[in-house]
Amino acid sequence: MANHKSALKRVRSDRAKRDRNRYYHKTTRNAVRALRANENKKEVEAKMPEVFSMIDKLAKNNVIHKNKAANLKSSLANHLNALK
Repeated sequence: MANHKSALKRVRSDRAKRDRNRYYHKTTRNAVRALRANENKKEVEAKMPEVFSMIDKLAKNNVIHKNKAANLKSSLANHLNALK
């Protein structure tokens, strides 16, 4: 167990950051999943900037790797282009 007050605070803040990161990551994954499942081109075009923003924020905060973010955005753009 931690021996210093600052180490105890670090444990608390790390737990809070982990919970926050898990929430944002899970929310983004659900948004990506919903976007992929949607077959309506108009709706996908409307939701695309919102989901891209979520992905960019995760990459900026190092929750996901920047290359993974780029791959996700690319695959979603391909999904949009494949829709009729």
